[in-house]
Amino acid sequence: MDNHIASVGRTNIRWAICALLFFATTINYIDRAVLGILKKTLDADLGWTQVDYGNIVTAFQLMYAAGYLFAGRLIDRIGTRAGFSLAVGLWSAAAMAHAAMRTVLGFGVARAGLGLAEGGSFPAAIKTIAEWFPKEQRALATGLFNAGSNVGAIACPLVVPWLAARWGWQGAFFVTGAIGFVWLGFWLLLYRSPDKHPRVNAAELAYIRQDPPDPPAHIPWLELIRHRQTWAFMIGMAASSPIWWFYIYWIPDFFAEHFKLDMTGSQLPLMLIFFISSFGGIGGGWLSSHLLRRGWSLNAARKTALLVCALCVVPVFLTPLVHHVWLAVGLVALAAAAHCGFAANLFTLVSDTVPRKAVSSVTGIGGMAGALAGMLFAQVISRHLQATGSNYVVPFIIAASAYILALGLMHLLLPRLEPMPLAENPKSETQNPKQD
Repeated sequence: MDNHIASVGRTNIRWAICALLFFATTINYIDRAVLGILKKTLDADLGWTQVDYGNIVTAFQLMYAAGYLFAGRLIDRIGTRAGFSLAVGLWSAAAMAHAAMRTVLGFGVARAGLGLAEGGSFPAAIKTIAEWFPKEQRALATGLFNAGSNVGAIACPLVVPWLAARWGWQGAFFVTGAIGFVWLGFWLLLYRSPDKHPRVNAAELAYIRQDPPDPPAHIPWLELIRHRQTWAFMIGMAASSPIWWFYIYWIPDFFAEHFKLDMTGSQLPLMLIFFISSFGGIGGGWLSSHLLRRGWSLNAARKTALLVCALCVVPVFLTPLVHHVWLAVGLVALAAAAHCGFAANLFTLVSDTVPRKAVSSVTGIGGMAGALAGMLFAQVISRHLQATGSNYVVPFIIAASAYILALGLMHLLLPRLEPMPLAENPKSETQNPKQD
């Protein structure tokens, strides 16, 4: 089908679906970022050390890895509507449960529950994008919904200190966790698959379905991990995800240690970092989509966007060496924006190269790799900071180099972004999976 199908008379419900994903991602990141904003308060109230904090973060990462892996497979089986509903309901309950905890073990358990449930967010979102958008718009749509992570990170330092000042840190956890249930009501009311949505007309459905259909086969995990497409995504996630966690969990502490900013004083720097970075995901997604519209190959467009983003991260190694807070803010903001652009194109590689039926599964496998790497990074960083008196030079050097190294390895694995080749006799579904 012609990629330039006339837009006259075509509905645009897919962008409303993208907006739902944006708000889900915003809530997701608020719930996980609360801990970093309240770190100094919790250190003082509960007597945490850097290692205690690192262990709590590790509990989240470990279960996030498991959640990412198994949620991806579950969502491929039960569909995005049911899968996303389950994930949001469970992570909201776990976020609220933090308010009842008083020990490192208790926070570790609550954090583990949050990680397990939040592991379903990106597999469900990426699968939704694959179902609702043709390839030429997927990177842009991914960048748009993923900008919610930045909006959540912006809102957190603005809202959480206000909540904590009025109702204590317990109230901050309870209120931010409860927001997810509001979103869940809208999702259940508004979401249907494209072919069953009452407001999608034939022209929009034809536009969504313009790419060649995927083979109707169930692809087992062991089959998926045999392919270079899966390993390329795993490498990209393992290199980039820990750096984003570092920004979420340790940048507030960096400003407190390096520039002596308290929770209120760090509000504006943190908000600016994540406000600026929100444009990175949109810009990175727009860049590859723009290059595709200009006739570039899929391989050249995606990898050029990834390279531009990877290069923009490099200057962040200077951050702990500067003595002006706003220069540090600028360096971290540029790196965080570049991360978001990198992530938008990285996630899109899955829907570019993997059959729709396996998109959530491959996203889950890659997310697991990223979370396990993040868990290891949290342990290394917390112990390094404890041993060096919060010297942040080494963490920022790692952050500066990770993306370039990852892209080089990904290119070696996938010189061209060819579709994942299926086995000649893939396992057939005995029943059609539930569609929503």
